[in-house]
Amino acid sequence: MCADILKLSETLRIFEKTGIEYLHIDIMDGYFVPNFTLGTDYCKALKKATNIPLDIHLMINSPESKLDWFEFGEGDMVSVHAESTDNLREALAAIGKRGAKAYAALNPSTPVSSLDGILDEIDGVLVMAVNPGFAGQKMIPSALGKITEMKRIFKEKGFTDKEIEVDGNVSFENAVKMREAGADIFVAGTSSIFSNDLPLEEGIAKFRKVIG
Repeated sequence: MCADILKLSETLRIFEKTGIEYLHIDIMDGYFVPNFTLGTDYCKALKKATNIPLDIHLMINSPESKLDWFEFGEGDMVSVHAESTDNLREALAAIGKRGAKAYAALNPSTPVSSLDGILDEIDGVLVMAVNPGFAGQKMIPSALGKITEMKRIFKEKGFTDKEIEVDGNVSFENAVKMREAGADIFVAGTSSIFSNDLPLEEGIAKFRKVIG
C-alpha cells in the first residue's frame, strides 16, 4: 500500500537484498473500512515476482467467504479482523488448512478479551495502532497497553510460539515503544522505511537497528 507501484520491481529487489521477512498486503473493501486498496490479482503478481512470503491483511467483511479468491499457502500469513465476521473460527481454520499462519486482527477499540476461547486456534494477533483505512495516521497510545496485555496472556497460557504483529504509524520512535511493549512483527510504512527522509535501504537498516 505504501510502496510506489511504478517502482515495485526495484522495491522488491531491495527487499530481497535486505532480508525483508514478509510483504504486508492491505486488502480493503470500502465497507469494513472506508477505502479501496490492493486486490487478488496484485497478490498473484507478487507471488510470481518474489519468494518473499505474503502477509495478507484482510480488512473486508465476511472474509471466510472470500479466502479462495486469494493465492496464499505455506509460509504466508493471513490476518482476519475479529470485528469483520461472525465466523472467525471458520476463517482461521480455512487459513490454517492451506498451510498459512492464521492471525486475528483487532481494531483499537476491540478488547483482547474478544479472543477468549480461540487463542489456541490462532498463530498470532495483529494489533492495530490506528483505525484501519488510511496510512499516515497518529498512533493511538492505548495500542501499547494492548500489546503488553496480549503478551502477558500468551505467556500465562504457555503460548510461547504465538507472535504479536503491530500495524499503524510504526515509526522509528514508535517501533521502540512497540518492541518494549512486546511486539514481534512490525508493519513498516510511510512513517519509517517509505518516508522521504532516507533511501529505502538506509531506512530498513535504521529500522532493524531501532527494534534490536
